[in-house]
Amino acid sequence: MFSKSVMDLLDPIMAIAEKVYSLCGEVKANKHRSKRLARRVSALTEMVEAVKVHGLGGQPRLVERGLRELKLTLESALDVVKKYASTSCLKRIVRAYDLGDEFAILNERLNDAAHLLSLALAADQKDKLDVVFEEARRRIEDKDDRESDRHELQKLLQVAEETKGSVHAVHDIVDETNRGVKNIEAMLKSLRAPSIHLQDIREIRMEELTFDVPKKPFMTTPTSEVFKGEFSKFTVAIKRYTYPISTSASMVRSIFNKEVETMKRFESPNILRMFGICVQDENGPNPNFLIVMEYCEKGSLKQVLDGNYKLPWDRKSRMCLDAAQGLYRLHQSEEKFKVHGCINSNKFLVAAGYRVKLGGFELAKTETSLRKNNSGKFSTLCYSSPQQLQSINHPYDKACEIYSFGIVLWEIATRCAPFKGCDQKFVYQKVCEEKAMEPLPEDCPRQLGELIDACRCYDDFQRPTAGVLVDKLRKVVEQLEED
Repeated sequence: MFSKSVMDLLDPIMAIAEKVYSLCGEVKANKHRSKRLARRVSALTEMVEAVKVHGLGGQPRLVERGLRELKLTLESALDVVKKYASTSCLKRIVRAYDLGDEFAILNERLNDAAHLLSLALAADQKDKLDVVFEEARRRIEDKDDRESDRHELQKLLQVAEETKGSVHAVHDIVDETNRGVKNIEAMLKSLRAPSIHLQDIREIRMEELTFDVPKKPFMTTPTSEVFKGEFSKFTVAIKRYTYPISTSASMVRSIFNKEVETMKRFESPNILRMFGICVQDENGPNPNFLIVMEYCEKGSLKQVLDGNYKLPWDRKSRMCLDAAQGLYRLHQSEEKFKVHGCINSNKFLVAAGYRVKLGGFELAKTETSLRKNNSGKFSTLCYSSPQQLQSINHPYDKACEIYSFGIVLWEIATRCAPFKGCDQKFVYQKVCEEKAMEPLPEDCPRQLGELIDACRCYDDFQRPTAGVLVDKLRKVVEQLEED
């Protein structure tokens, strides 16, 4: 009934799922999201049982892919949940604070598997799965769980802070007192601060913005200046367009309002947060059009890689995972074929703690309406896939984007510029004729190197999806951070 490869997947999936479900009941922090994760895992195991009974359906290759990816995702989920169940109370809290956002990616990956497994299910079974994974419901549930866990974490930390004077009272909470108290104070301060995820993307009044004085841009382009400022207690980057434009304020607003709903679907700690637009002196002869966005203190990924920052392999691997999670979130937007269109190391930004965020596409139509000369999306030569180099008519798709992303991962690993100083003829010969890849450092961790090479594979069929990349990079990060 099943091939050996499928049979080798079914029992391990059930075993891992059972462990995840069991451990989710033991966590002390992020327990609402853990319980939700357990319920979704349970629903998927029922579907796997149905597949065992009824077979792979009319699209066996896709269903088998769903099973393979589900196994990877469950392994990732097990690693995440284990951290909460196996360490001391304080360490659990600290990890819950650091890793809470990973639940969003895990849930998206489970949803991907549900979509593929549903191809093998009868109508009544599909309906049952839809109840658990229907998109609007999931997003409301996940938002409520995140806020509930946030409040409970704040209570736990408050108790720890209030009782830190007594060794006996805090023995179960703070086992590394000095560092623990410092962590608690920092986390409480962060939790009490306004949440960036609760801010609406909207039109902003000029008086709501505070600029650094004197107003000096920290970045300039041929068409804009970017200033550091503050909005609603958040440090922000404020982009101002520096030339007269003919676009009316009403047209800009119309385009902006249409894009807001789409941008809400991109909520992710690894996607640059947009706050909105601001129109100053719109009835005057030279109105100012501003776009307000999250400020990333270290600048672009390219700037970090070119700088003097210390980047050991565990940090590099975490940066790779952050970048992959941003790309995955974009690829899994409500437009199932959404791509960035211009992936390179300048499109990723680096915030405090070396957290990498994908930028360069937010409010793209709004920004296009403000540009004087829009030349469309552009991908530099060294990031172009072999298929694009061989034919200018090759459609730009997710496989092309994964190739470009592989070059970015190579840059993180090597801290070098790809094909530096090479002309188009040389790049074409190396990539398309020799099917060669620029080498990785000798000390590059094997599993990380294998993923980077898979993304840069000549055969686009062999390149991983962004989701699979996230699952596998998470394993690399876990291993390097443990070592």
